[in-house]
Amino acid sequence: MAKQLFGTDGIRGVPGEYPLDDATLARVGAALGEYLLSLLARPRVLIGRDTRESGPHIAGIIANGLASAGAEPVSAGVLTTPGVAWLVDHEEFAAGVVISASHNPYHDNGVKLISASGMKFPDAVEDELEEHVFSSSGPVARSGAAMVNAEKKMHDDYLAGLRGAVPAEAKLAGLKVVLDCGNGAASELAPQLFRSLGAEVKAIHDAPNGRNINAGCGSLHPEQMRKLVVGTGAAFGVAFDGDADRAIFSTGSGKLVNGDGVLLVAGRYLKSVGKLKGDVIVGTTMANLGLEHALAKSGLKLVRTTVGDRYVLEEMQRIGANLGGEQSGHILFLDDATTGDGMLTAVKMASVISIMGPLDELVADLKVFPQRIVNVRVRQKPPLNLLPDVSRMLVEAEQALGASGRVVLRYSGTEPLARVMVEAEREEDVERWTDSLAEALKASIGA
Repeated sequence: MAKQLFGTDGIRGVPGEYPLDDATLARVGAALGEYLLSLLARPRVLIGRDTRESGPHIAGIIANGLASAGAEPVSAGVLTTPGVAWLVDHEEFAAGVVISASHNPYHDNGVKLISASGMKFPDAVEDELEEHVFSSSGPVARSGAAMVNAEKKMHDDYLAGLRGAVPAEAKLAGLKVVLDCGNGAASELAPQLFRSLGAEVKAIHDAPNGRNINAGCGSLHPEQMRKLVVGTGAAFGVAFDGDADRAIFSTGSGKLVNGDGVLLVAGRYLKSVGKLKGDVIVGTTMANLGLEHALAKSGLKLVRTTVGDRYVLEEMQRIGANLGGEQSGHILFLDDATTGDGMLTAVKMASVISIMGPLDELVADLKVFPQRIVNVRVRQKPPLNLLPDVSRMLVEAEQALGASGRVVLRYSGTEPLARVMVEAEREEDVERWTDSLAEALKASIGA
């Protein structure tokens, strides 16, 4: 049965409206508390949030629901999503709750639940929680218990963990960096981290007011960060999203480096020190063909999965890989963390730059192939291989492009759309084959 509450990234919505109304949120907290009470006598649950103005209220409602069931809610205050996950895993919390809508505007928010392993709860547990929420009747009673405030300890412990991920040979003292904190959860922590490592930090968009999170800044809008890197002569810059699970970089010359570039740089470094498991890196179907070619030159293999960090993680666990991620800058270093962590990625990249040289040089041979994506509205979603004209056109495109191009056809998981993605060395080939495949789809199943 399809989930009614939990999407791929927790519960999302507009605060005050279902499913982020007070009654539903209280039942979610109570359901999580009762589930944990079936496993432990006195479960502690860590609650962190980003900087949206609705965060404190939502955190309070969830905490009351947890306490009403007999669990102990502990506040981490403003903390990144991966920070909560790291602390849950390392400090033996029964679960974690993050109040965030990641890279969305301030008027959205969400609730993410994290299991004791520091990872997302299995689907079966989410199903059980949903069943409890929808079977509950009446309001959740006020518990009267105060949420334990452990903000300083949680922040200090998390930053200590990040510093511990810096290789001994890395020297960040004096390294000039620009940090775009996106007015989000990294606004205080990221500058504090890099300054504690001796770096010279210029922080921007680090003054959240509840409504400016992700507003023309951060990983979706890295232009100001890039310009400041060039203007100040910084070694590199990094832009985080609202909950700091993503990071986008700029080289010293102002070249933007997304998750593909991070995977190339990190993969080559880990291989050079004998720490890249299986000489393999996990990406998604959207990873640029240029990354695959550059990795191959270093004897590394790219394994692709469906788009979504959960699918990257599942494949990494299945094959035993320790590095993977997405173009968005959501990178998984599984030897250090259970989830993508923008601040961890930033400190890892800073370490590699201090050891191996300028970021411009480290990504110099990453040729980004031209790419185009076309969405075709469809009236139905039959298996694509059962559409003769589409299948024939796909074969023609793949044969024509050979090893110098790539085609991805897939349906949207949430909309009545078919997506055509073509990459090739030549722009004219990209245009030709996206148009041809899109027309074939329209003729066969177009709405």
